Amino acid sequence: MTSDSPQARTLYRKLVDAHTVTALDADNVLLYADLHLMNEYTSPQAFAGLAAQGRAVPEPGQQVAVVDHIIPTHAESPRRIQDPASALQARNLKRNCELHDIPLFDTNDPLQGIEHVIAPEHGMIRPGMVVLCGDSHTTTYGALGALGFGIGTSEVEHVLATQTLVYRLARDMRIRVDGALPRGTTSKDLILHIISRISAQGARGYVVEFAGPAVDALSVEARMTLCNMTVEAGARGALIAPDEATTEYVLARAADIDATMAAAARRHWQTLHSDDGARFDAELRFDAAEVAPYVTWGTSPDQAIPIDAPVPRLADAADDIARAAAAKALDYIGLAPGDSLHGLPVQRVFIGSCTNGRIEDLRAVAAVVRGRKVASGVRAMVVPGSGAVREQAEREGIAAVLIDAGFEWRKPGCSMCLAMNDDMLAPGERCASTTNRNFEGRQGRGGRTHLMSPAMAAAAALCGRITDVRALEPAHA
Repeated sequence: MTSDSPQARTLYRKLVDAHTVTALDADNVLLYADLHLMNEYTSPQAFAGLAAQGRAVPEPGQQVAVVDHIIPTHAESPRRIQDPASALQARNLKRNCELHDIPLFDTNDPLQGIEHVIAPEHGMIRPGMVVLCGDSHTTTYGALGALGFGIGTSEVEHVLATQTLVYRLARDMRIRVDGALPRGTTSKDLILHIISRISAQGARGYVVEFAGPAVDALSVEARMTLCNMTVEAGARGALIAPDEATTEYVLARAADIDATMAAAARRHWQTLHSDDGARFDAELRFDAAEVAPYVTWGTSPDQAIPIDAPVPRLADAADDIARAAAAKALDYIGLAPGDSLHGLPVQRVFIGSCTNGRIEDLRAVAAVVRGRKVASGVRAMVVPGSGAVREQAEREGIAAVLIDAGFEWRKPGCSMCLAMNDDMLAPGERCASTTNRNFEGRQGRGGRTHLMSPAMAAAAALCGRITDVRALEPAHA
């Protein structure tokens, strides 16, 4: 990784250099982690490994655990995990956290939620940090100028025992987005647009830094959506240089940062940007004006098109491998080349996940559905990303709007993002979903998933079919 000037470094390189304990060789370093997040399904083997070696966790205050993937989201109080295997995972996590004095957002904690939602909202993520988690969507934290990425179970054990990770250096990519997003489009549409253009492997081996006026104009929560889904292009990380919006977001939530510390933090955070003259290994440029509301047509997030475009022809695939993958995806999803997604009936709508389960997302949904009703025959669910988001939505009247419209108002959790709990699709059901992945069986065996923005999913719920939200008349108050 080189630069035009010996002193000029990318933001990614600055973060790696600041956390390198020692260089192991030309391609690998021992990387220090400021924060390690855990969930119930990628941590059991790691704790078992610690126990087998008689090891302790030397830095318990730099670990945070959450029960989120397996938890039911129905309205029962207190919540009970009925599935025996899932209940065992939750009990084991609680026992291990108590043993090692690790903070835990447990099943009935009022602040429980999805790990990638609760960590930023409680001020745990600050610019300049390295954050690790046994979950691929840890890239979310790049929205706050932190280097976050997912790790495997064996690596979870290593981090618990040492607070470090043997880390292979990534390459640098910068994606600049010029212009402004058009009406009716969001950062979810922007990232689907980018992934569809560069492919699911287009950023493989890179940490992507997003820049440009369209990115600068995004809210902090919208930036989280952008960074969250960058992993769907194969990226090893995503970053956005912190600005005043980032600083205000973090300082409003980080209760431990007093006025003196805040001044020092501001000065440091202002240095967290790529230097003039820093060279990237790859640079791409997009025009936000070309972004439309996007919907996936296949079984990979890069198989996405604008709502007014036809499903691509197989002959247009890049190569024989892509052509075979497209044919397989169309067979699973029940579509054919040339079909229109506009007007395609849906039986389910899911709004939530670490991609689009924040308060800003729920406000966008309420703005579309206020005064309207969910279409007959559609089961529509809204699952807030955390207890704090749920409480705020209820306080703002958003929950009442959604309930009046016919949405199910659920408790927080990963829910139907993946079929690891009791919220899942039946075989053949078609779902408009705000999640991050549309793989075969991701939301339930035989379920058919179409990824889209919260506003587009809300429109699908009202119309009973995939619909261009821009065509809906403004809802009355």
